[in-house]
Amino acid sequence: MCGITGFINILIEKNDEQIKKELLYMTQIIAHRGPDDSGYWLDAGAGVALGHRRLSIIDLSEAGHQPMVSASGRYVITYNGEIYNFLELRRDLEKKGHKFRGRSDTEVMLAAVEEWGLEQAVKRFVGMFAFALWDAQEKKIHLVRDRLGEKPLYYGWAGGSFLFASELKAIRAFPGFTPRIDRNALALFLRYCYIPAPYTIYEGIRKLTPGCMLTVSPRQAGEYPDPVPYWSAVETAARGRQDCFSGTEEEALWELEHLLKNVVRGQMVSDVPLGAFLSGGIDSSTVVALMQSQSEKPVKTFTIGFYEEAYDEAQHARAVAGHLGTEHTELYVTPDEAMKVVPLLPTLYDEPFADSSQVPTFLVADLTRRKVTVSLSGDGGDELFGGYNRYFWATGIWNRAGGIPWALRMLAASSLKLLPPVGWDLVFKALGPVLPAAFKQRLPGDKIHKLAEILPARSSMEVYRELVSTWKNPSSIVLGAYEPATALTSSAAHGQDDFACRMMLLDLLTYLPDDILVKVDRACMGVSLESRVPFLDHRVVEFAWKLPLGMKIRGGKGKWLLKRLLNKYLPEELIERPKMGFGIPIDRWLRGPLREWAESLLNGERLRREGFFDAGLVRKKWQEHLSGRRNWQYHLWNVLMFEAWYDRWVPNKGDNG
Repeated sequence: MCGITGFINILIEKNDEQIKKELLYMTQIIAHRGPDDSGYWLDAGAGVALGHRRLSIIDLSEAGHQPMVSASGRYVITYNGEIYNFLELRRDLEKKGHKFRGRSDTEVMLAAVEEWGLEQAVKRFVGMFAFALWDAQEKKIHLVRDRLGEKPLYYGWAGGSFLFASELKAIRAFPGFTPRIDRNALALFLRYCYIPAPYTIYEGIRKLTPGCMLTVSPRQAGEYPDPVPYWSAVETAARGRQDCFSGTEEEALWELEHLLKNVVRGQMVSDVPLGAFLSGGIDSSTVVALMQSQSEKPVKTFTIGFYEEAYDEAQHARAVAGHLGTEHTELYVTPDEAMKVVPLLPTLYDEPFADSSQVPTFLVADLTRRKVTVSLSGDGGDELFGGYNRYFWATGIWNRAGGIPWALRMLAASSLKLLPPVGWDLVFKALGPVLPAAFKQRLPGDKIHKLAEILPARSSMEVYRELVSTWKNPSSIVLGAYEPATALTSSAAHGQDDFACRMMLLDLLTYLPDDILVKVDRACMGVSLESRVPFLDHRVVEFAWKLPLGMKIRGGKGKWLLKRLLNKYLPEELIERPKMGFGIPIDRWLRGPLREWAESLLNGERLRREGFFDAGLVRKKWQEHLSGRRNWQYHLWNVLMFEAWYDRWVPNKGDNG
C-alpha cells in the first residue's frame, strides 16, 4: 500500500529544481501512506512530475521502487494498491517474451500495459489499485481507479497545472493551489455524512469514480474529460439479474465457498506479517474462518472492546477466535482513550467525514499495526449479501404501509413523534422483560422516530433516501448552497425491479466507496497498515449479483447463504445474533466529556462569522440535545466534523467559498 501524487505543469515553465521541490513537498505530506521508501520521477521538458511513498508489502527490495519506468521506456507509473493475480499475469507475459528484473506487481502492470494496452490490461487486473500512468510517446497521463473504489484518487486543476494525489492534503500542498470550499458539496456532506464522488470539499477538485479511467493531455488545459468506465457496478447488477444463478442452494453454497476460498488465499500473499480484523460478525468471521482453514499457523486476529455493553462486540469476537483457534489480540478501550482520537480525525480524514465509527476503526487499526503490516477485513458483505437491516426492514414497512392513504400515514407519523425518543427508550426499558427478542433494540426511541420520518414517503426510493439522510434539507442549513445530482438521485438503480436490490446497488455505488472504504483506508493508512477486502474482489461481486434475492434475504433476515457457509466453520450460536454495527456513544459524550469541545465549535458567533451554516438552526439542535429532549448526535457530529476540519485545514479562515 502506498501514497501517490504528481502534476503536469502545462502553462507554467519551471526548471527541474522548482518541480522537484514542489513534488517532494506534496509527497512528504502523505508519508504515512508509505513510510518505507520514497521516490520521484521528473520530465521537466514535458512538465511532468510523479511522486511515490512506499509501504513495502511484496518484493521489499529496490526492484520494487517507484515511480517505475517500463522496459521500453514509454510508460512511467506511480501506483497504490495490490494486484493479487500478478504472478499469473507474469507467467502469461513471460511466455510472450517479457523479462522481469524483480518480483513486484508494479513491474508486471507495466509489462501488461505494453503487451495488451491500458484498458485491456486493467480489465485483467484482479485487485485494488489507484495509479497514474504517464505515456511519454502520446504525452498523456492516465489516472485509473479500481472497480469498487478501495483505493482513493483525487484530481483537478490549479491554474496551469493538473494535479492528482491519494489524499487531498497532497493537492493542498501544491503551491499553485488556492482552496475554495464547495458549498454544494458541503450540503451533500450534511445529508450523507460523507461527500459522494465525484465531488470533494474543494471547488475544482474531484474524486475519480470507481471502475473508471481518466486521460488528460497538455492540450486540454483546464478541461475535465469525462471518466471512461472499464467496469460498471450498474451493468454488473443488470447482467446478474438477467443471468440469475439457476443451480440448487447446495450448488450455490459450494460455488461461493470455492470462490471466496480462492480469493482469500490470494489476498494472504505477503512478504510482511499479515492478520485480520475480527468483530465477531458474519462478514469478518467468514473471512477469518477461510483464512484459518488455509493456514498452517494460527491467524493473527484483532478486535477492540468497549466497557459500554451496548457498544461492545469483543466478547463475540473472542468466542469466534477461540473456536477457530486464531492468535487473538483484544484491547478494551476506555471512553477517555477513545475520545483522544477525536482531535486526530481532521488530519486523518482530510475532507469532512462524519461516520462516527471512524473512531473505533482507527483504534482497531492502531492495535493491529503493532503486530502486522497487512490486515484483511469483512467490508462489503452487507452490500452484496443483504446484511443491512434497512434491506428487509424498509421493504417490509413499504410493502405494508405503501398502500395506506398518505393522510393516514401522516397521522400515524405525527402520533409516533408525540413521545420524544428518550420517552420511547424508557417505555422499551420498562417493557424489557416481556418484549420479544426482535423488539429489543439499541436506541429504540431513535428507531421509532426514524419510522415516523419514512411513513409519509410517496415512493420506495423516497423511503431509502430518507433512511440514508441525516439532515433532511441541508440546503436550508448551508447558506447559499444547493444539492447537485448524485448516484442517489439518478436512475442508476431503477433497472432493479426489487426494492431491496435497488438499495443494495445504491449502497454499492455510494455508501460503500465513499463512506466505508474511505473510513477504512484513512484509518489504516494513518498508521501505515494495509487493509485488504476479499468480498470486493470483482469476481465475488459479479457472483453475488447472480444469486436470487431469496438466497440473500430469507425470513426477515439477511446473508442467508453467507451464514450457511459460515455454519460449516462455526456453530449456530456464534452466528445468529443481532447486528450491532461499530459505534460509540456520541450522544452521551456530547452532553458530557466532549461538551466543552463541541460548544467551542458550535458557538453561535463563530458560526455566523464563518457564514457556512444557519447558526440559529444549528444552535437549536445543540440546545435540544443538551437538554436530553432529543438525540441529535448525528446531525451535530456532521457540523462538528466540518468545523474541526475547518480549524485544521483553513488556519487563516479565508477559504469560505
